[in-house]
Amino acid sequence: MYKLVAIDLDGTLLNSYGEISQKNKEAIQASMEKGAEVIIASGRPVLSARSYANESGANNYMICGNGSLLYDIKNEKVLYDKSIDRQKALQIIKICEENSIFFNIYTENLTISKSINYNISFYNNENKKIADDKKTNIKIIDNIYKYVEENENIQILKITVCDESKIIFDSIIRKLKEIKNVDVLDLQHMARKYITFGTEEKTVEYYYTEITNKNVNKWEAIKKLAEILKIDDSEIIAIGDNMNDKEMVENAGLGIMMQNSAPYMHEFADVIVADNNNDGVAEALEKYILRE
Repeated sequence: MYKLVAIDLDGTLLNSYGEISQKNKEAIQASMEKGAEVIIASGRPVLSARSYANESGANNYMICGNGSLLYDIKNEKVLYDKSIDRQKALQIIKICEENSIFFNIYTENLTISKSINYNISFYNNENKKIADDKKTNIKIIDNIYKYVEENENIQILKITVCDESKIIFDSIIRKLKEIKNVDVLDLQHMARKYITFGTEEKTVEYYYTEITNKNVNKWEAIKKLAEILKIDDSEIIAIGDNMNDKEMVENAGLGIMMQNSAPYMHEFADVIVADNNNDGVAEALEKYILRE
């Protein structure tokens, strides 16, 4: 029997409008009742990820910042912390500022940006439709470099860099990859988010990368939790859709990718399930947990 299930949020558990379907919730709760430990493994910061963990019922543990943080929700305790060194963060911010490229910083409790754009537009629109305890805490700061420089105790989980132009984006990626002791996520496709304004719908598309501390990924955090819970790698299921899910999908006992993931991502998985708008997570849990 599989004993631990790690589920990504955006593009996996959440549909294109940032919602968890009732069918997915019921499958998670039934899996927990059967004895499987189901956790959220997300790139989001703690407050945002925790709200979805609570809503889904997978609310014992969670992974945030692409594996930068492993959090015990019930006891409100950090079990594993691999945040970006503040001086490294300042180096990344300086490159982005000098090249006038959009970026934002994820701390344990905040998402910091200079403006509402790209991924921040999606979170901002999402915030308008959900309860206060589920909102992504967005802080708009004009001088992010100064803010980070002056806050010695800031905990930076990851930095996201975005741009619509592939040429500009690739140029920045080359510069960022020259920085030592950080990992720059290698994404080959555009992100696509849907934002609704009344009866109208707007599509936001952009190239992006996520920067974390060296050797930080969701699988390393999952391994730490598995060690605590005395669970073998072969007893773990990982479900994702994107490059930041690659390591956990490749290394878990059963690696699952969503149908909506880019075609080149499918090769990392053992199984492909329905897309995030058609309850792919529920499909996986029903087949590999609930029917066992």
